[in-house]
Amino acid sequence: MSSEVIAGVHATRAELLKLRRRLQLARRGHDLLVEKRDALLMHFFEAVRELAPLRERLWRRLEEAYIELTKAEMTLGPAKLREVSYTTPERFNVVEQTRSIIGVLVPVFKLKVEERPETGWYSMAETSAALDRGIEAMEEALKLVVELAEAESSVKRLAEAVIMTKRRVNALEHIIIPRFENTVRFIQMHLEERAREDFSRLKHIKRIHERARAEARRVEAAPTAV
Repeated sequence: MSSEVIAGVHATRAELLKLRRRLQLARRGHDLLVEKRDALLMHFFEAVRELAPLRERLWRRLEEAYIELTKAEMTLGPAKLREVSYTTPERFNVVEQTRSIIGVLVPVFKLKVEERPETGWYSMAETSAALDRGIEAMEEALKLVVELAEAESSVKRLAEAVIMTKRRVNALEHIIIPRFENTVRFIQMHLEERAREDFSRLKHIKRIHERARAEARRVEAAPTAV
């Protein structure tokens, strides 16, 4: 066997070893992604289950605020309500942070509320208890709005992460891993076929050498003519 052929065989075996390692790595990555996908799905469904109760609580608070503010408007009149709204400063600010869920960054909204002074921003004598109840219910509704926005954003981010992870799992499972397996199988068959050819060639050479040696022995054993 020539040195070029031997070098080619060694190169093919080295490539086969490299492909086997890449195949093993792809399978390990596939298993890890499947675990990540399942964990993300668990967190996704947990987040989805929180949405309906939050929306129901928000709707109840908004309904309560609407009823109380309507009572206050009927008692005080629209002009007084506008006056109260103009004299009340902005007390709310939303601060956004993030947290990680299995490598997925989801938003965390914090509602900063400026405390109401003891005397309030309007005269208690000139207003009604319905106005106080309406403002309190609206503040609670605003907190729920922020909480709901955080939950919905988390659901959206988790859904996007689940979709992306599923695509990567499918790509590994149906494209990359089968491609590696087919290539490894093809190289293995090629090396096995070459090994069979080399074995047959060696047997043939061995038979030729054996016939040559037998012929040489026969010639040596033949009597010399006088």
